[in-house]
Amino acid sequence: MAALALREQSEVFAALGDPTRLNVLSLVGESDGPTATALAGRVGVSRPAVVKHLKVLEGAGLVTREKQGRDVRFHIESSTLETTATWLEERAAAWADQLKSLKQLAELEPEPSLSPDRL
Repeated sequence: MAALALREQSEVFAALGDPTRLNVLSLVGESDGPTATALAGRVGVSRPAVVKHLKVLEGAGLVTREKQGRDVRFHIESSTLETTATWLEERAAAWADQLKSLKQLAELEPEPSLSPDRL
């Protein structure tokens, strides 16, 4: 189960790692079911390039497609974003705990050393 979750998170982060793709995802979230053509006009890349980015986002579970007549509209898959946010929050909490422990350890009063002349 953990390996599957890591693989899924890896796909999400890989999909979000491209600035254009991240912009496409943001625009899908801001719009009500935009088409690839509408997104291409706002992103400044060709429609085929937007379609490729949408396929990657869809493969990572970040967007879904809905056919409406001749149009294909895209929507944010909020559950994937929520799962990713939870995963990040858990990692942040674990690191915060580790850093807190390290800080406490660093701030401890050093014990007087037992040098041979003190014995």
